[in-house]
Amino acid sequence: MKRLFLVAGELSGDNHGAGLMRALLDADVDLQLGGLGGSQMRAIAPAIDDWLDEAAVLGIWEVLKKYGYFKAKMEETVARIEAEQPHAVVLIDYPGFNLRLAQRLRDGGYVGKLIFYISPQVWAWKKGRVKTMAKLLDRMICIFPFEKELYENSGLETVFAGHPLVDSLVKKKRDDIERDEDLVALLPGSREREIESLFAPMVGAAIRLRGNRPGLKFATAAANSALEKRMREIAAEAGLDDLEFAEGGVHVLMQQAGVGVVASGTATLEAAYFGLPYALVYRVAWPTYAIGRMLVQVDFLGIVNILAGREVVRELLQGQASAESIGDELERLLDDRAAREKLQADLAETVAQLGGGGAYRGAADAVIDAAFASTIS
Repeated sequence: MKRLFLVAGELSGDNHGAGLMRALLDADVDLQLGGLGGSQMRAIAPAIDDWLDEAAVLGIWEVLKKYGYFKAKMEETVARIEAEQPHAVVLIDYPGFNLRLAQRLRDGGYVGKLIFYISPQVWAWKKGRVKTMAKLLDRMICIFPFEKELYENSGLETVFAGHPLVDSLVKKKRDDIERDEDLVALLPGSREREIESLFAPMVGAAIRLRGNRPGLKFATAAANSALEKRMREIAAEAGLDDLEFAEGGVHVLMQQAGVGVVASGTATLEAAYFGLPYALVYRVAWPTYAIGRMLVQVDFLGIVNILAGREVVRELLQGQASAESIGDELERLLDDRAAREKLQADLAETVAQLGGGGAYRGAADAVIDAAFASTIS
């Protein structure tokens, strides 16, 4: 029996892990899958230990508070892998735990393959970590094309499998939707912190725009009912009483709106995929931002601009994420059809770099090739 041990420690990793597992079983049914993950992975393979309630913590302080738990889980996981002797261990993102696990396994003499899927963003924060990963890992499977060269330059065998987001969004693309040039999308993100920080200036920009364009409509989408309630309160306090909440969800709105403003994150890549002309906004506490700017080693914050190597989408960061600046950029896009069309063409060209679909199957093929290239008795 061919055996793989997978490790994911966050909700996104569980999602990617499940997609990878389905593709693995489609490619080779003679596989025994086990490891650590979440409910989605466990639904595919009962030998997956669902530990997300404990593992999915954010922030250094939260991790330190659970140091004892993670130490014990590391010992348990190393012992389990040594006992089961899988042909390969597939580490899915979650670098804080997974790279320590890789080091422990190598130090302990594990002879199977160590494969990393969904590269940690070392290209933004810790490029020096690439050399360490090259010594520990047998293969990196990345989802952004520029990551391949970065890892291969350090001697780590790397495969670009494509971005899974393309596979999920292609099913949501609608040919029956036409853009409404008078509809503006206000998309502040899906976290409470983002709503509190970014939605008020977005609404303020809408109020300013309507002063010159009374026919404009504004719409948004909320991740849950609690956030929707808070967003309605913010809009009502500012006087934007006719704010719409998209019935079809955020992906439909991204295809309906003429222009939009989007909080930094995955949504900016989704908006790019759907061809929404937009501005990116980002705001955190100033100490956090200052420390981040000292550590980050890229010229842009938005992944679309990082992929393009230039500012395709206007980035309004910190103090620039104001009602005035957001309003000015939206007004520029509303006024200039040529600018909108140029932006849409640039977005399409950039998104094309992510591959044409089949990302999980590509990753599964890369795992199988690395894990079972030699004949297994």
